[in-house]
Amino acid sequence: METSTGLTFRDATDADVDILVALIESAYRGDDSRAGWTTEADILEGQRTDPEGVLAVITSSDSRVLTVERDGRVVACCQLEHRGTHAYFGMFAVSPALQGGGLGKVIIAEAERLAAETWGVTEMHMTVISVRDDLIAWYERRGYRRTGKMTPFPYGDERFGIPQRDDLQFELLVKPLV
Repeated sequence: METSTGLTFRDATDADVDILVALIESAYRGDDSRAGWTTEADILEGQRTDPEGVLAVITSSDSRVLTVERDGRVVACCQLEHRGTHAYFGMFAVSPALQGGGLGKVIIAEAERLAAETWGVTEMHMTVISVRDDLIAWYERRGYRRTGKMTPFPYGDERFGIPQRDDLQFELLVKPLV
């Protein structure tokens, strides 16, 4: 579906895996990520995701990876997963060169609309590393609220990165969609 912003939204396919892994890595890890404001380079090294993880989300019957293109080029993505009365929002990445221009607001609004329309869910949930104050504040401006519910970071599992500090955990953020 093409929008008035010149963006095309579509579900990812197996053929998108390598492009999506590169996009996600560029938005969160390494020096390239420092061009945007969503970098985790100061708190995590190593990989953010891998081809197997992205493919598993794409092929799962309860989830979809929304791929966002502009001028035929993938510029962003996010995961939507149906979990009963709510949907989970994750794997959100916008090309670092395009961050800060309002693209994220458009994408998250479309993801929320699609989740409510497709699955009839009444809430969107996400988890964010609790020390990511700027990112949490951005989500709060989009209507998400902090719940104080924490889950541990998977220390020792390098599939999720190599922590550079010992106080990482995930906080659940929730937004009503009705």
